[in-house]
Amino acid sequence: MMNLIHSNCINRSQISSSPVSIHGVPLPRRNKKKHSAVRVSNFAASSTEVVADNGRRSLTASVDSKSRALTSGMSSSALEQLDIERGVCIPFRKYSPETVRNKVLESRGAVASLILRGVEIVWKLGLYWSSLMYDCLVGRDKEVVPFRARQLRNLLCDLGPSFIKAGQVLANRPDIIREDYMNELCILQDDVPPFPNQVAFKIIEEELGQPLEALSSKISSRTIAAASLGQVYRATLCSSGEDVAIKVQRPQIEPIIYRDLFLFRTLASFLNGISIQKLGCNAELIVDEFGEKLLEELDYTLEARNIEDFLENFKGDPTVKIPLVYKNLSGSRVLVMEWIDGIRCTDPQAIKNAGIDVNGFLTVGVSAALRQLLEFGLFHGDPHPGNIFAMRDGRIAYVDFGNVAVLSQQNKQILIDAVVHAVNEDYSEMANDFTRLGFLASGTDVSPIIPALEAIWQNSAGKGLSDFNFRSVTGKFNKLVYNYPIRIPERFSLVIRSLLTQEGICFTLKPDFKFLEVAYPYVAKRLLTDPNPALRERLIQVLFKDGVFQWKRLENLIVLAKENVAKMSSNPALQVKNGPTSRSWQTVSKLDLTDTIKDGARLVLFDEGIRRQLLLALTEDSKLHVEELVDVYKLVEDDINIPAVAMEVVQDFPNVVRDFLLSWSNSVLSDR
Repeated sequence: MMNLIHSNCINRSQISSSPVSIHGVPLPRRNKKKHSAVRVSNFAASSTEVVADNGRRSLTASVDSKSRALTSGMSSSALEQLDIERGVCIPFRKYSPETVRNKVLESRGAVASLILRGVEIVWKLGLYWSSLMYDCLVGRDKEVVPFRARQLRNLLCDLGPSFIKAGQVLANRPDIIREDYMNELCILQDDVPPFPNQVAFKIIEEELGQPLEALSSKISSRTIAAASLGQVYRATLCSSGEDVAIKVQRPQIEPIIYRDLFLFRTLASFLNGISIQKLGCNAELIVDEFGEKLLEELDYTLEARNIEDFLENFKGDPTVKIPLVYKNLSGSRVLVMEWIDGIRCTDPQAIKNAGIDVNGFLTVGVSAALRQLLEFGLFHGDPHPGNIFAMRDGRIAYVDFGNVAVLSQQNKQILIDAVVHAVNEDYSEMANDFTRLGFLASGTDVSPIIPALEAIWQNSAGKGLSDFNFRSVTGKFNKLVYNYPIRIPERFSLVIRSLLTQEGICFTLKPDFKFLEVAYPYVAKRLLTDPNPALRERLIQVLFKDGVFQWKRLENLIVLAKENVAKMSSNPALQVKNGPTSRSWQTVSKLDLTDTIKDGARLVLFDEGIRRQLLLALTEDSKLHVEELVDVYKLVEDDINIPAVAMEVVQDFPNVVRDFLLSWSNSVLSDR
């Protein structure tokens, strides 16, 4: 099975040589410097890509429908199902059920340890379950929900790090747990008791092979932050005098995690029938998703690679700060990073006192989040207020990269498809997008879900941008997934949590902030300016509805895109006079539509269908729509450098002639 998937993986040279086109119209190659590759999820013209998956540098390929059918029939492995669903193949992975079983059973006294731990888990969870059943029997189940939710949170803390982590995951899984319980479990994400300093300092010395005094001249006596898997100290390096953050893993946590994962998966094998009925997937798949992410977070060398990937992706972006990582001072249990001296995003007064423009900072934050999601395909999975800071120069800073998620090129394109289908109010296709993304099992009848999706979107979007927010939409969506066999894949639960958390931070800084008033302009700018053929295709879908050209949508896109450019250029972080990034960011003050105009001209020249639709748009209702064309031109005339466009047209003329002759010869041959 895995050999079959691997055969679909290709190398970067194959990608770079593959032709790019829209509607069969060849598009010119872009300057490599202008459209540089991004780490982890490099955009490619075709649906196949190479991905450095969380530093594993794994090959990624989109699996066509024929391969999907074949592999689904050949294998029942939950991990292989995940690979197919993601459009990803991972040659080397830290997690597999066999690895977990071997790790657990190879230790002495393994059976006795498993039995004792199993008895402890069953006893404590059994008592809790019994109390829930008793509440139902006496009819007080609704009255005691807050108490039982708090009791569950304390129980998970008592059962150890694996269960704390499971609680954190459940806090983002409305398909598994009720919303009132989710809200209580959210406390686990940033309120975990620390372990003693002496133990932490000993782990640092063991991991780095030197006394703590040789590494740092001073270290904080209290933890800066404590989480389920580790805690953080502030220290000063002896060698350079630089302030750093030292992240230390909890003691003896790995064998505990492996043992609990073994027990989780054993229990899941007995719950497959219920899980398939309720969620449309087996319970083992959910455990495998959880286990894979958990073991990745346990290895701090992977987190160091994640930081390097983020540094590469945001290289040259003066609005985002990613801390440097000291790999020579780090290991699998200790991570040393640059100290970020910023202001917590939960302190709006301190941000204002620092002279930071709140509107500009929020625009930078939302744009950075959307770049991670839609451009890089590698995004921060845990952007709670303790992991995001405002720098005094207007930049946004991220810390803690243990929990990141990867979206393949295929997933990103389907997400953009879903946005286009929402704009076009095509709810049937939106429901099919859910199947393609893994929310619904393949072959599921989506017809009952279509009216529910339509009601959710129309009720939310109908209020306009001023009242639209992700929390209200997510609340309605939570009810949908609770009532239908919908499973939220782990990576998308992180997407939802990421967007909700960042929207919450925005509301803290500015209570009347409208997330979509920033998000829409960013998406509009990308649709108009990104040369990726997949996005060009989506732009055409947005501009044509039922074969009719939407002049108003084009005007709105241009206005929104210019709004994004204006907001971004007003941020103090972009007011760089002589810095190394100033030259590459000079164009941020202007909407560059040069490539869009060239590609649009190519489409009109080569694509007869597009040409006919545009002619119909210009002559609709038996009148010449010159006024609309003039209105569009007025919107962009200040953003078009006519001499530059003319020069590029002249330079590209031989390629246009060649492509035209090829297109003409193909049409002649096809007619014969």
